[in-house]
Amino acid sequence: MKFVWTTIQVSDLDRSLAFYHDLLDLPVQERFPAGPNEIAMLGDAEGTKLELIQKPGPKLEAPGAGLSLGFAPADIGAALQKLAEQGVAVPPPVSPNPTMKFYFLQDPDGYVVQLVEYI
Repeated sequence: MKFVWTTIQVSDLDRSLAFYHDLLDLPVQERFPAGPNEIAMLGDAEGTKLELIQKPGPKLEAPGAGLSLGFAPADIGAALQKLAEQGVAVPPPVSPNPTMKFYFLQDPDGYVVQLVEYI
Protein backbone atom coordinates (compact mmCIF):
# COMPACT_ATOMS: atom_id res chain seq x y z
CA MET A 1 0.00 0.00 0.00
CA LYS A 2 1.19 3.50 -0.81
CA PHE A 3 0.36 6.62 1.23
CA VAL A 4 -0.76 9.16 -1.40
CA TRP A 5 -2.08 12.31 0.32
CA THR A 6 -3.28 14.12 3.41
CA THR A 7 -6.33 16.38 3.12
CA ILE A 8 -6.86 19.49 5.20
CA GLN A 9 -9.84 21.81 5.06
CA VAL A 10 -8.88 25.46 4.61
CA SER A 11 -10.92 28.64 4.91
CA ASP A 12 -9.26 30.51 2.02
CA LEU A 13 -7.53 28.49 -0.69
CA ASP A 14 -5.58 31.45 -2.08
CA ARG A 15 -4.22 32.34 1.36
CA SER A 16 -3.25 28.70 2.01
CA LEU A 17 -1.54 28.47 -1.39
CA ALA A 18 0.40 31.63 -0.55
CA PHE A 19 1.65 29.84 2.57
CA TYR A 20 2.34 26.33 1.26
CA HIS A 21 3.38 27.21 -2.29
CA ASP A 22 4.82 30.72 -2.11
CA LEU A 23 6.48 30.45 1.32
CA LEU A 24 7.24 26.73 1.67
CA ASP A 25 7.83 26.08 -2.06
CA LEU A 26 5.49 23.09 -2.37
CA PRO A 27 4.74 22.69 -6.08
CA VAL A 28 1.08 22.98 -7.10
CA GLN A 29 0.26 19.88 -9.13
CA GLU A 30 -3.35 20.83 -9.86
CA ARG A 31 -6.17 23.10 -8.78
CA PHE A 32 -9.80 22.48 -9.67
CA PRO A 33 -13.43 23.02 -8.66
CA ALA A 34 -15.22 20.03 -7.12
CA GLY A 35 -18.91 20.83 -6.81
CA PRO A 36 -19.23 23.64 -4.25
CA ASN A 37 -15.62 23.06 -3.13
CA GLU A 38 -12.27 24.01 -4.58
CA ILE A 39 -9.25 21.73 -4.31
CA ALA A 40 -5.50 22.12 -4.78
CA MET A 41 -3.00 19.26 -4.75
CA LEU A 42 0.54 20.19 -3.72
CA GLY A 43 3.79 18.23 -3.62
CA ASP A 44 6.28 16.55 -5.88
CA ALA A 45 4.81 14.89 -8.98
CA GLU A 46 5.60 11.35 -7.79
CA GLY A 47 5.53 11.91 -4.02
CA THR A 48 2.95 12.17 -1.28
CA LYS A 49 0.61 15.13 -1.74
CA LEU A 50 -1.03 17.70 0.49
CA GLU A 51 -4.63 18.24 -0.57
CA LEU A 52 -6.12 21.60 0.35
CA ILE A 53 -9.89 21.73 0.16
CA GLN A 54 -11.92 24.91 0.57
CA LYS A 55 -15.53 24.17 1.47
CA PRO A 56 -18.24 26.79 1.82
CA GLY A 57 -19.36 27.37 5.38
CA PRO A 58 -17.90 28.43 8.69
CA LYS A 59 -14.21 28.13 9.51
CA LEU A 60 -13.27 25.03 11.51
CA GLU A 61 -12.97 25.81 15.23
CA ALA A 62 -10.09 23.41 15.99
CA PRO A 63 -8.43 22.52 12.69
CA GLY A 64 -6.15 19.54 12.86
CA ALA A 65 -6.34 19.00 16.61
CA GLY A 66 -3.57 16.51 17.30
CA LEU A 67 -2.24 16.68 13.72
CA SER A 68 0.98 18.20 12.48
CA LEU A 69 2.39 18.32 8.97
CA GLY A 70 6.13 17.82 8.58
CA PHE A 71 8.22 19.21 5.72
CA ALA A 72 11.96 19.14 5.06
CA PRO A 73 12.87 22.24 3.01
CA ALA A 74 15.84 21.85 0.67
CA ASP A 75 17.29 25.02 2.23
CA ILE A 76 16.03 25.51 5.79
CA GLY A 77 17.79 28.86 6.13
CA ALA A 78 16.10 30.27 3.04
CA ALA A 79 12.73 28.91 4.19
CA LEU A 80 13.07 30.49 7.63
CA GLN A 81 14.19 33.78 6.07
CA LYS A 82 11.20 33.85 3.70
CA LEU A 83 8.81 33.14 6.58
CA ALA A 84 10.37 35.88 8.72
CA GLU A 85 10.12 38.39 5.85
CA GLN A 86 6.38 37.68 5.66
CA GLY A 87 5.89 38.08 9.41
CA VAL A 88 5.31 34.39 10.16
CA ALA A 89 6.33 33.68 13.75
CA VAL A 90 8.78 30.79 14.04
CA PRO A 91 9.78 29.92 17.61
CA PRO A 92 13.26 28.55 18.36
CA PRO A 93 13.79 24.96 17.24
CA VAL A 94 13.25 21.82 19.28
CA SER A 95 15.97 19.20 18.97
CA PRO A 96 14.80 15.73 20.06
CA ASN A 97 18.17 14.22 19.16
CA PRO A 98 21.53 15.44 17.86
CA THR A 99 20.68 14.70 14.20
CA MET A 100 17.67 16.99 13.69
CA LYS A 101 15.81 20.14 14.66
CA PHE A 102 12.12 20.93 14.34
CA TYR A 103 10.71 24.41 13.83
CA PHE A 104 7.02 24.51 14.76
CA LEU A 105 4.72 27.13 13.23
CA GLN A 106 1.09 27.49 12.22
CA ASP A 107 -0.45 27.83 8.79
CA PRO A 108 -3.16 30.47 8.13
CA ASP A 109 -5.91 28.17 9.49
CA GLY A 110 -4.02 27.13 12.61
CA TYR A 111 -2.70 23.74 11.47
CA VAL A 112 0.65 22.92 13.07
CA VAL A 113 3.49 22.73 10.56
CA GLN A 114 6.93 21.33 11.36
CA LEU A 115 9.96 22.30 9.34
CA VAL A 116 12.67 19.67 9.75
CA GLU A 117 16.36 20.42 9.63
CA TYR A 118 18.65 17.39 9.42
CA ILE A 119 22.01 18.12 11.03
